[in-house]
Amino acid sequence: MVMQRYLLTYIGVVLTLNLHHLIRAIDVPRDPSIQESLHQPPTITKQSVKNYIVDPRDNIFIECEAKGNPVPTFSWTRNGKFFNVAKDPRVSMRHWSGTLAVDFRSGGRPEDYEGEYQCFARNDFGTAISNKIFLQVSKSPLWPKENLDIQEVHEGAQLILACNPPPGLPPPAIFWMSSSMEPIHQDKRVSQGHNGDLYFSNVLQEDSQTDYSCNARFAFTHTIQQKNPYTLKVLTTRGITERHPSFMYPIGTISSQMVLRGEDLLLECIASGVPTPGIMWHKKGGDLPAGRTKLENFDKALHIANVSEEDSGEYFCLASNKVGTSRHTISVRVKAAPFWLDEPENLILAPGEDGRLVCQANGNPKPSIQWLVNGEPIESSAPNPSREVTGDTIMFRDIQSGSSAVYQCNASNEHGYLLANAFVSVLDVIPRILAPRNQLIKVILNNRTLLNCPFFGSPIPTLRWFKNGQGSTLHGGNYKAHENGTLEIIRARKEDQGTYTCVATNLLGKAQNQVRLEIKDPTRIVDGPKDAVPKKGSTVYLVCRTRHDPTLRLTVSWLKDDVPLYLGTRIRKEDDGLTIYGVSEKDQGYYTCVASTELDKDTARAHLTILDPFLNRMTLPKARPDRPRDLELTDLSERSVRLTWIPGDDNNSPITDYIVEFEEDRYEPGRWQNHSRYPGSVNSAVLRLAPYVNYQFRVIAVNEVGSSYPSLPSERYHTNGARPEYNPTGVKGAGTAKNNMVISWTPLSATQVYGPNLRYIVKWRRRDTRESWSNRTVKGDISQYTVTQTPIYTPYEIKVQAVNDYGMAPEADTVIGYSGEDLPSGPRYFRIRQPNLETITLEWEHPEHPNGNLIGYTLRYQAFNGSKTGRTVVENFSPNQTRFLLQRTDPISRYRFNLRSRSQIGEGEPAIGESPLPLNEAYTKPPRDIATQGWFIGLMCAIALLVLILLIVCFIKRSRGGKYPVRENKDVPLDPDDQKVDNGSFDYSDEDNKPLQGSQTSLDGTIKQQESDDSLVDYGEGGEGQFNEDGSFIGQYTVKKDKEETEGNESSEATSPVNAIYSLA
Repeated sequence: MVMQRYLLTYIGVVLTLNLHHLIRAIDVPRDPSIQESLHQPPTITKQSVKNYIVDPRDNIFIECEAKGNPVPTFSWTRNGKFFNVAKDPRVSMRHWSGTLAVDFRSGGRPEDYEGEYQCFARNDFGTAISNKIFLQVSKSPLWPKENLDIQEVHEGAQLILACNPPPGLPPPAIFWMSSSMEPIHQDKRVSQGHNGDLYFSNVLQEDSQTDYSCNARFAFTHTIQQKNPYTLKVLTTRGITERHPSFMYPIGTISSQMVLRGEDLLLECIASGVPTPGIMWHKKGGDLPAGRTKLENFDKALHIANVSEEDSGEYFCLASNKVGTSRHTISVRVKAAPFWLDEPENLILAPGEDGRLVCQANGNPKPSIQWLVNGEPIESSAPNPSREVTGDTIMFRDIQSGSSAVYQCNASNEHGYLLANAFVSVLDVIPRILAPRNQLIKVILNNRTLLNCPFFGSPIPTLRWFKNGQGSTLHGGNYKAHENGTLEIIRARKEDQGTYTCVATNLLGKAQNQVRLEIKDPTRIVDGPKDAVPKKGSTVYLVCRTRHDPTLRLTVSWLKDDVPLYLGTRIRKEDDGLTIYGVSEKDQGYYTCVASTELDKDTARAHLTILDPFLNRMTLPKARPDRPRDLELTDLSERSVRLTWIPGDDNNSPITDYIVEFEEDRYEPGRWQNHSRYPGSVNSAVLRLAPYVNYQFRVIAVNEVGSSYPSLPSERYHTNGARPEYNPTGVKGAGTAKNNMVISWTPLSATQVYGPNLRYIVKWRRRDTRESWSNRTVKGDISQYTVTQTPIYTPYEIKVQAVNDYGMAPEADTVIGYSGEDLPSGPRYFRIRQPNLETITLEWEHPEHPNGNLIGYTLRYQAFNGSKTGRTVVENFSPNQTRFLLQRTDPISRYRFNLRSRSQIGEGEPAIGESPLPLNEAYTKPPRDIATQGWFIGLMCAIALLVLILLIVCFIKRSRGGKYPVRENKDVPLDPDDQKVDNGSFDYSDEDNKPLQGSQTSLDGTIKQQESDDSLVDYGEGGEGQFNEDGSFIGQYTVKKDKEETEGNESSEATSPVNAIYSLA
């Protein structure tokens, strides 16, 4: 058994290196010799609370303690002004401390010392300040004398007995008692509110049997004051009328309450009513906070502990009885005093280094940040060229000696403030080695070894290790140098024995120390005791032969049932075993041989079962085997190790198999996984190992009865890293939206990682294009990556390749994935034909844009006849089907059809249509009365109008004669002044075919209004018409004119019906 060598460590030494390009912070070790020799600005270590209430009967102590080198001196301010301690004989300051003591034994009033105090701790390197301590003296004022009238109230009415305690500091605790000092019984009907008043939801006759006195207990003075008692007179009535609940506190239906983050919230609802109402609490839009909510005072109070911003909102209480329910809403606003997000910390720098102080706080409202240096506002301090203040950060660049100071950050808002001190110390310290000199370290072969070399210096030294005075630095391979000065030897070999030297160096000098390392052979039990079943009275010999390092002292001891074995004349320890004479039943049990040295130990175990020779031979019961024990790792190499174990008792059933399991503590700690299986005849096996795994093994024995308990785990064995040999499996690409593609994979297992900082390189490009690969690198704990802005349902080539700090895995295989699908477009060329009265044929073609994997078509159709419709029938077709034959069951009804393409996303746009009119309906119309038809009445009216116009024209023509004045522009109507023109007149005849100029506008306007009515003939296209749902005809509206006639008549008059009428006239 290999035991890891424990190494001497230097307790209390902490060295932290922050390798940020701007910041290099140094932590000072706790070594007293270091602490005493380094200069350090003051640091406040103890102070009184901000709101400090004192007992007036005691002396006052205001605490302020600080540390620093040199030891700080202290001073105080009171109410913002210097407080001269020496001038007040009652005030003194403790030695080596800034704590103020005010002694009242010789008289004086504590109230005279109330105010705001602040402590200042100074030394040569800066000034630290305390919080502002507001000192108040506890007060317990007397209750004002008052005469209270008898409270007369009707039975069943509500009642509030006011307490109004005197204002104390801190506020007193309130409780109600009778004048005979009996506590008032409180329940759902009668209870005390948070404000101290006593509430009666409804008064009963029994309430007049006692009086009621409010009592105030003041904690600091340990006194109780009692208010004059109330006397209650209840007026009885004939029966108590039931009342709807109403709220006594709070009043009304809406109220608001503000609470600070981190405090407790108490909401209260007290209601009156008959019967006594019950109270229930709810939060609008959510549940009450789980785990922090408690109902108090008979459910009348809701207590929420440690509130946060998430607790803001509206809470409402419901008061209910059998008469009804009332509701009161309380709007809760959560504000916050400042709280730290990043509190500034002490900063130790070397000359020429960079650093920063950060002060980040939050609150509601958001706090303002103020910087001070040595207790004074930084704006009024002496200029410092290496310092730059930017909001909540102070940057130091190329800091120089003499810049040490204490900086204060004050974050404040209307609800409070935070104050933090952080010093900046500039140190020049030559390197020092803090470990004991010339250590001797002994370690067992093949064990992990740590050689410690803690150091300190400013600037931070660099540390290197050398072996046997060689010039090359030890790092890499079997060695690993840590930043804190420790050299780790991953597996100690014989050739690692020797003298190691650590050297710490900075600009001021160097320091070194030596460690002598000796490699020792492990202690082994080469032949251990075996299970035996001796007869009673016989002699038993248990063998225990060992091998160990000759330079180490070996001790062999024996245990019986894990307890040290008592040796005597009957039980003797031999050089290589144990002899037991005359065994008896009491000797039965487990015997363990323990071989140990100062560095390690090994054990072997066997079981003795004592048989009584006088008993008849019987078949021993079979059971599961005992667990294997004493696991040992040997023959350690890069990719294999030999595991050896000692079998447990087979319990009368031969062991058939051994199962070896392993556990690694980096990725899945605590999870045991199967490694390999071996025959029951072996107790040693060479295990194949993966790189960069911290293995631990255990063994399970199996027989025909079952499996044993697992053995105790072996020691751990860590293999070195290598580049990955495997890539992730299960790579696929599929869209979750129409414009993305999610690339997913199964991550490598813990035994496939092979090295630190596992990443996956995800590559993709569109298939069948020459575009370059796009790639992203993700962390090893991620199993998918989403590619955005992809075209719809486009094939992509995808690769996922593993990489760690040692290199990349082989080139990954290419898989094909698809970006996201979208809804398909509608089927093309949807045609509905009815070759006869029995069938309807539907035909279509595939959609122009499938937008994904087309999985079929969905047809919905419905029979209708006029306004009556039948049920909707749904048919689903395969993606290859493009034709459907519908057998009609009703030769009279028509059908509406809705056909959609279907993909994985859903159904796309519809192609819709209706079946043609049946033949007997299209050409066989029921007889109608023509005189009642609208078209006939309209035609008759039009004929009458034309006849009337013709008569008017004839009359005008006969009355005026044949000459008419004409203007040059025939389109402009004649004015009265234009009845005579210079060029005379002309003779009008029917051959001119021109209308009267003066009447053109009105007549033409009338006719044009009539022309606005559409005509199916004018808009017809010459094709066959269609019928709509109710059987009426629908044409294709396309205007057709006689092109030659249109071109020959530029004026509208040529085609006017009025012109035609005048021509006739």
